[in-house]
Amino acid sequence: MSLLSSIPFSLAVAAADEDFDVDSVTPGVIGFIATFAVIALVVLLAIDMVRRVRRTQYRSEINQLLDAEEAAKKGEDSASQ
Repeated sequence: MSLLSSIPFSLAVAAADEDFDVDSVTPGVIGFIATFAVIALVVLLAIDMVRRVRRTQYRSEINQLLDAEEAAKKGEDSASQ
């Protein structure tokens, strides 16, 4: 029997020997705090990502407008000469 196949068996035997109710085992306060922290970090990262994407879109729109104005100005200059 290999080591990897014996680990689940030994864990099952150890769990059977314990005297606790499987239904009453909870993550506790630490588990809820850790879950809340992960959720808060994900929300903050999502807000930051949306802000950065929006800023990039605005910069692209402004660059397009500036390029169009520059092209129009060059067109007027070449037409007047």
